[in-house]
Amino acid sequence: MKNNKLSSGQDFDAGGGVGANAGTGAVEKAGDGSNVKVVSIPPCAVLLVDKPAGITSHDVVDRIRRLTGIRKVGHAGTLDPFATGLLLVLVGKATRLSDYFTPLDKEYRVTVQFGAASTTGDVDGVITPAANADGQVSPAADMDDDILPIGKVAPPAPVTEEALRETLPGFTGKMRQQAHVFSAVKVSGEALYRKARRGETVKAPVRDIEVHRLELESFDGEKQQAVLSVACSKGTYIRQLCEDMAAALGTAAYAAILRRTRVGEFGVDRAASLEKLGSMPRESLLAESNPSFISALGALYFLPVRDVDEKDARAVTAGCAISGDESGPVRLAADGRLLAIYRPGDDPGQLRPLVVLA
Repeated sequence: MKNNKLSSGQDFDAGGGVGANAGTGAVEKAGDGSNVKVVSIPPCAVLLVDKPAGITSHDVVDRIRRLTGIRKVGHAGTLDPFATGLLLVLVGKATRLSDYFTPLDKEYRVTVQFGAASTTGDVDGVITPAANADGQVSPAADMDDDILPIGKVAPPAPVTEEALRETLPGFTGKMRQQAHVFSAVKVSGEALYRKARRGETVKAPVRDIEVHRLELESFDGEKQQAVLSVACSKGTYIRQLCEDMAAALGTAAYAAILRRTRVGEFGVDRAASLEKLGSMPRESLLAESNPSFISALGALYFLPVRDVDEKDARAVTAGCAISGDESGPVRLAADGRLLAIYRPGDDPGQLRPLVVLA
């Protein structure tokens, strides 16, 4: 049994090569070994796409559908329209594997703008300066001998690099985070952002998250901007993290720039832009000549893999149980192609199907 760990610049080769499950034809010998026939293999792959700003994740999916000519396309992990970076696009039968990719840890690079708030937590919302007690900024012209107008307080003091650095440790580790009101989290079957756009007041759910790493890359005191790198668990809202940090500093903030740089072991440096993918011949999109293409077998690097013999392969294709002593989910492969994901059955020494792709 193999369990392939990936590193930067390393091929996602997991027992069968990056081209396995590419959706091209396969040559198979007939029973007597004398004849061969071409067997069409349905596409089952992952494309690493560098999403641009200004479009939705679903827009990316639609573009890949047009480029590949394949209708069954999805993604594993939404990026907000203003955000850029790595989007895992699932092609063909790989859409059935999304639940295995969404739990992967994520990494981001975010530019935080302090001293102002956004209704959406990013540049796409209505942006207002950090407010005082009655929702208005107290300009210096309103002040006379340090006496503030009744009902007003002074605007918050500028954030300092020292204060920010002291705040960061408090936002690392395991914590509870309330989802942003402008998020895709569903409440009563509807996304929160839809309710927010209608002006409805809905309490966003609170989730358990973990921030593994939160580092300050740069700080501009004059512009009141900080660039942070964040490594976190699934379900972490970076926009909300920015707002919460600002609140701890006694001010407001929003995410001015957000880029996803990593999902699990997949790095954005290997992703292709939509323009680059659009310049490729269709037959090259789901081929190992495309560096942003990964077979379904290779993409599930975090699961152990087992090569099955011809007898078990037939049973797996039919969705039947097979013998095995694995303790958790396992990739079952034959001839370099992912057949299924199986799990331990109720009976000892037995494996049962979770997802059959063959």
